[in-house]
Amino acid sequence: MANKKIPMRQCIGCREMKAKKDMIRVLKTASAEDESPEIILDATGRKNGRGAYICPNRDCLDLAMKNKGLERSFKMAISKDVYEMLAKEMEQLETR
Repeated sequence: MANKKIPMRQCIGCREMKAKKDMIRVLKTASAEDESPEIILDATGRKNGRGAYICPNRDCLDLAMKNKGLERSFKMAISKDVYEMLAKEMEQLETR
């Protein structure tokens, strides 16, 4: 019996390749012309939009802020408010 292939993704913080199921998806929602795109955490990994992956810890989020991982992945400027909101959402996921 052949081994099943495990999908791998690169963390936008530490830049390491890890299994997709071990990571959290950061999502840029598709926007209408009058709206700006929204950036949220997608714990299920099934919502529509452009995704980037990050390890489920605060250190990788801090590294992503420092090396502008989200800006590079989404090809747009990301405000500090978005990073603060992502940090709060990540804390809520860690406490579950």
